[in-house]
Amino acid sequence: MSTVIGVFKQTDAAEKAVKALREKGFSENEISIIAKEQGKTVKRDMEVGGDLGGGENIADGTAWGGALGGIAGLLAGVGALAIPGIGPIVAAGPLAGALSGAVTGGVAGGLIDLGIPEERGQEYEKQLKAGGILAVIETSPDKVSEASEILRRYGAKDVESHGGATR
Repeated sequence: MSTVIGVFKQTDAAEKAVKALREKGFSENEISIIAKEQGKTVKRDMEVGGDLGGGENIADGTAWGGALGGIAGLLAGVGALAIPGIGPIVAAGPLAGALSGAVTGGVAGGLIDLGIPEERGQEYEKQLKAGGILAVIETSPDKVSEASEILRRYGAKDVESHGGATR
């Protein structure tokens, strides 16, 4: 397995990228999204193309999916976690489960398990702390270029690929 990672600044851009990945055949088991919970009111679009309207406070625990907008409707395993040094985050996809078991290592520790070097994992964790949204795609080596291109097309920065995922 190979890992492609990128950082979005806007939830809607990340949402569009995930939708494009799914349309190109990437499964929900390949795509993970991680965002820092801002404790603010966000618009919920839980279904693709379906605006459920209204705002909900992420901090009350009922709208954790809303922090990721329509991504929650595209990916399984969405949940809220508290990561030491970062605070509350929301994560969707297979990485959500991995992070819940490795909270002491933080996000950087979870990324190391995917073959991302520690120093790059720490940089991605720093971008997450600053409000960035991490998109992580674990896929076969032959799909790395396509995943990278889709992330870039929708505005992801610092898009990189790494081989040797151990999960």
